Amino acid sequence: MREKAIEKKLVQAVKSVGGIAPKFTSPSFDGMPDRIVLLPGGHMAFVEAKAPGEKPRPLQLARHRLLRGLGFRVYVLDDERQIGGILDEIRTT
Repeated sequence: MREKAIEKKLVQAVKSVGGIAPKFTSPSFDGMPDRIVLLPGGHMAFVEAKAPGEKPRPLQLARHRLLRGLGFRVYVLDDERQIGGILDEIRTT
């Protein structure tokens, strides 16, 4: 499965629980995660989508550390079976 397909399944799953997952682009700040997941009740997190088995690049890992250091949740999604668990974690924090 390609990264784009996994990302599409994430967007659909977020929508099915009443949230949105807009594409996140930051032209002057490379390496940021692909999506911001916004769920009802003010719950949010960043999600980096990858093809199965792929790992984030070093710059992406640095951005993930930065965001986590600021108190945000960041997930790396490389298998559609992870989506439910990720959404459950986001909703309960």
